[in-house]
Amino acid sequence: MDKDKCERAATIIADNRLNGTRLDDLGEAIRPANLYEAYSVQTRQNEILRAKRMGAVSGYKIGCTTPVLQEYMDIHEPIFGEIFASTVHQGHADLLLGDFVELGIEAEIAVQIDDDMPSAAVPYTAESVRDFIGAVMISIELVDARYQNFRRLETATLAADNFFNAGAILGDRVDNWHNLDLAALEATVILNKSVLGRGHGSLILGQPLNALAWLGNRLSEHERHIKAGSFVTLGSVVVTHWAKKGDQISHHIPGLGGVSVSVN
Repeated sequence: MDKDKCERAATIIADNRLNGTRLDDLGEAIRPANLYEAYSVQTRQNEILRAKRMGAVSGYKIGCTTPVLQEYMDIHEPIFGEIFASTVHQGHADLLLGDFVELGIEAEIAVQIDDDMPSAAVPYTAESVRDFIGAVMISIELVDARYQNFRRLETATLAADNFFNAGAILGDRVDNWHNLDLAALEATVILNKSVLGRGHGSLILGQPLNALAWLGNRLSEHERHIKAGSFVTLGSVVVTHWAKKGDQISHHIPGLGGVSVSVN
């Protein structure tokens, strides 16, 4: 993808997010043809967003790492995006539905990276990434369907737009996590005092740290790496809940604690 086409696509996607509008098809002339091109557009788009309003990036999201989300989206491989620090909340968030185009809530496990994960160390595995993790956290990913109809858009276009990301809610750091069986942990999501869904960590590529290894390997293909101080949300264990005004949502995992969000 040449630089001019990348710039045009990135500008349209960035403006769509900043203006709170719904993106339609980019058009064949500038649409990324594959995920490799999509991540190049994503990188440029995020540079535009940083400069215009969003500020620094502090983490990554990985989408479609679980069977339930892959089936829901009809996408059969993970997709990554970046998360801006200005959109990150600690423990709880009070959100206004009108600040989003179409707000969605996803229940996740996240990790805090305390040491650089160099591209020279690939291929990463679920075992090798453990050395770079400082803490594990419960999390909620905030997503926003900033599209006329996301089911009609190419996967590459969605990936270029950080794959729906609109922020995250992070729980307390669990530094003594090494004896936790992350695959066996069960998440429970409560919506307005009723159980919305449950899911085990094993839904995330069989073992949540497989998702982190995947991200480290995929970033290396773009001469990038996960830097110390970043966090990574590893994937949702329940299907996306599209929020309504008045929703009260909590997410709890034994051993990791809880996070919550109120939508008004």
